Amino acid sequence: VLSANQGIDDVEVGSLPRLLEAVNFAAEKHKCQRRKDPEATPYINHPIGVARILSSEAGVSDTIALEAAILHDTVEDTDTSFEELETVFGRPVAQVVQECSDDKLLPAAERKRIQILHTPHASVRAKLVKSADKIYNLRDLERVHPVGWTRDRVDAYFLWSAQVCSGLRGVNANLDRLMAEIFDRQGLTKVYLAAENSA
Repeated sequence: VLSANQGIDDVEVGSLPRLLEAVNFAAEKHKCQRRKDPEATPYINHPIGVARILSSEAGVSDTIALEAAILHDTVEDTDTSFEELETVFGRPVAQVVQECSDDKLLPAAERKRIQILHTPHASVRAKLVKSADKIYNLRDLERVHPVGWTRDRVDAYFLWSAQVCSGLRGVNANLDRLMAEIFDRQGLTKVYLAAENSA
């Protein structure tokens, strides 16, 4: 298991303006979007929260990973292109966002299947962002169910997430622990550890 930043660059001096630029960019792109919770909270809360999990709970200070966390839904859920992200934030950030983005042209079931298959082979930075993203969403789902979701749909999401997160383990011990705690509460520890058990 890598330490919080092993294998990736530490935060650069003067990186705060870059991070604020990413927050502003994401806020503009997501300005008309809302989360699916009953309170219809502003969508921007989510990417900021994902970056906060990486920084405050996982001890990640890699600027590229934090920028990508803030921007991770801009291509998938707004009119942003990868080319635009590369122009504004550089190729490394755009590449991480690309790894974290689903192809919305595919059916939902196929997108979920691809996530399970591709996640174990993602880059370290993409795994960091994906882990924090899942932690945020699963905590939200434990707190309140999205409007219109049945109990069966919630249970299915937790099960699928455990399968995805199984392929994210081993990059950051803090994120591993946070994911393990969630799946323990949901009775899905065996699914989360499936890759280890089959090795």
